[in-house]
Amino acid sequence: MKASFIPVSPDSDFPIQNLPYGVFEENKQTHVGVAIGEQILSLTLLESNNLLGEPLNLFSGESLNPFMAAGKQTWDRIRTKITKLLDSENPELRDHQSLRDKVFFDQSQVKMLLPAKVGDFTDFYASREHATNVGKMFRDPDKALLPNWLHLPVGYHGRASSVVIDGTPIRRPKGQLKEPDQEDPHFGPTRCLDFELEMGIFLGPGNKLGEPIPIDQARDHIFGLVLLNDWSARDIQRWEYLPLGPFLAKNFATTISPWIVPYAALEPFLIEAVPQEKQVLPYLNEHSRKIFDIQLSVELQGNDIPSPQTICQSNFKHLYWTPEQFIAHHSATGCNLQPGDLLGTGTISGPTTDSLGSLLELAWGGKKPLTLDGAERTYLQDGDHVTLKAQCHGNGYKIGFGPCTGQILPLQS
Repeated sequence: MKASFIPVSPDSDFPIQNLPYGVFEENKQTHVGVAIGEQILSLTLLESNNLLGEPLNLFSGESLNPFMAAGKQTWDRIRTKITKLLDSENPELRDHQSLRDKVFFDQSQVKMLLPAKVGDFTDFYASREHATNVGKMFRDPDKALLPNWLHLPVGYHGRASSVVIDGTPIRRPKGQLKEPDQEDPHFGPTRCLDFELEMGIFLGPGNKLGEPIPIDQARDHIFGLVLLNDWSARDIQRWEYLPLGPFLAKNFATTISPWIVPYAALEPFLIEAVPQEKQVLPYLNEHSRKIFDIQLSVELQGNDIPSPQTICQSNFKHLYWTPEQFIAHHSATGCNLQPGDLLGTGTISGPTTDSLGSLLELAWGGKKPLTLDGAERTYLQDGDHVTLKAQCHGNGYKIGFGPCTGQILPLQS
């Protein structure tokens, strides 16, 4: 098995088989880099020292957008070059101590930044289990799925400006609230603040306005994946969502993990996707339906919950709609997708009670509170920390995404 000359713990999310991309700040300088073990290799400095091949000026800015736009052939070439430079058998960087001292940084000593300038954020609703559970709670249990759900990947346009990086505190939002026994709404803080266990797909090259992306070409537009927490104010959502869907209930914050795991690192974990019940229209029909086997979990810690408690264990493979179908559907009208656009999967819930990806489901709309270390939760309280995690397990290594954490802060006085 290939190994790096940089020491990597067996428990690390970032072996040489991963090499996720991120953006970080050190001594007021911004770098694009890749994670390896507990270190970061600066691609910005490798490029300026002509160690990445022909100069393309991909890593001199403050985001990964230029690299995302370069396309799969360039992604593959750069990944091959980085892997070769880090290989334990290659002396080019391994034995060049002065250069090593310059281009490697300790992850614990830098500040991670948003990896891309997110031009647009679209959130889908692609887990059948999640959509069914919500339908059972708020509509006829015998007709939980709306008529369109099995025919197209339902989605809505989110708010790109409030996508934030792991560790960013989340302020409890205010909005219009209306109780069932009240005639009129009032304005106040949400009492039903929730997380959503999702993953995000960052796009690479886009398409010209008016030119849809065919389903068999969609894969080449996927740059990589991150963890994504689509924070939701359920009581605000309940009052505002008819007839156009979520708005203020979700626009206040969306947290992502700082490292984008490239598609190439995840390819070994592709498996058959769940069969689709209905025959989809040709533009959504995949000749080979594949999806990633990524284990997902959620931990909750609070002022009255002293140690992190795992409250959900799910898997990316539970999605009914695939990322390729997201792209084909999103662009079907000729909508022009762009490098750095972010697509959320929607809450990824599984078939068991411990695989439900939101408190809305875990506590069943507040009717079945969770008991955690002696404390109870129906929705998030001030001071709560929510951490999403994801891993793929290979032969002797694992591919991880790093944490995706946010703490709930009380209203400003």
